[in-house]
Parts: sequence; structure tokens; C-alpha cells
Amino acid sequence: MSRWRPPSGERASRYVTAEGYARLQREYDHLWRERRPEVVRALAAAAAEGDRSENAEYQYRKKELGEIDRRVRYLQRRIPSLKVPPPPDDAGRVHFGAEVRIAVDDAAERCLHIVGADEAEAGTGRVSVDAPLPRALIGARVGDVLVFQGPQGEQEIEVRDIRYPKAQTVESREGP
Repeated sequence: MSRWRPPSGERASRYVTAEGYARLQREYDHLWRERRPEVVRALAAAAAEGDRSENAEYQYRKKELGEIDRRVRYLQRRIPSLKVPPPPDDAGRVHFGAEVRIAVDDAAERCLHIVGADEAEAGTGRVSVDAPLPRALIGARVGDVLVFQGPQGEQEIEVRDIRYPKAQTVESREGP
């Protein structure tokens, strides 16, 4: 399992893209219906081998089950509270879910996809709407130049392009 951590504090927005919602739901289904029963079976088999205090397989499976249960509990609380916002009325402005191509200080261009805190992956350009840069970009239009106070100091950011991925729908389910 990876070193996953929930979004920091209660300040994390409840917004998520339809794709992100579906991914979290698939993760929950996989953990609950497939992975957890598999680990429980392996834990029972390891427990049947005898002395649990010196049984490395038993200790490992117990820890693995705890990690799965922790993630399942988080998803059970988080998924029902998530909201998939409708597509924006004004696609010419940056809103949640936008893919924005920007130039920082007239240098190389970067592409950011503004997503929810649960689906952010900075290395792939998927940036949380709660982060400072996306917050500064919200409401901007193509051609706007913003002054942004980032970690490297003051930077000029020009919005070069705004796109919205094809709208997806979310299946309504009764809780996780």
C-alpha cells in the first residue's frame, strides 16, 4: 500500500470531478469487495499456524488489514460528502475542472487541471482547487496576466488556454 494521506484538515473542498468520484468509488469497491476478504483469508491462515507473537506473516497481514480498514472508513465518510459541480456556464473563464495552459514569467508553458483535493497529483499536473495557484486562476480569462506570490517569489502568470474535459455523469448510489 502507498503512503496515502487524507487531504489536510477540514479545509479541503468537497468538490471532485466526475472522473475522480468514479475512481474513489472504484477504489472503495475494490478494497471492500476484493482486497479486504483476500487479506482476511490470509490472516486467518497465518493465525492457524500457531504462535502469533513470532509469526511474521500474521503480523504483516494484521497491519495490512488495519491500513485497508482505515482507508475504507475514510472513503465511507468522504464519498457521500463529495459534490460533482455542474459544467460552468461561462467556459471562457477558469472554473473548477478546467484544464489551463499557463506561462510563468514568459517561460515554458505548463498545463494544470484543477481538481478536488482527493484527486490531486502535482506530478501529473492535477492540482487541488484548494492550492494557492488554482485559487489565483479562478475567474481568469485567456490572455489575463496575474501576479502570483509563489514559493519562488513574485511571478507573472499568463493564461494561454482554457479547456473543459468532456462532461461525465456520476451514477447515484446509496452511500458507499
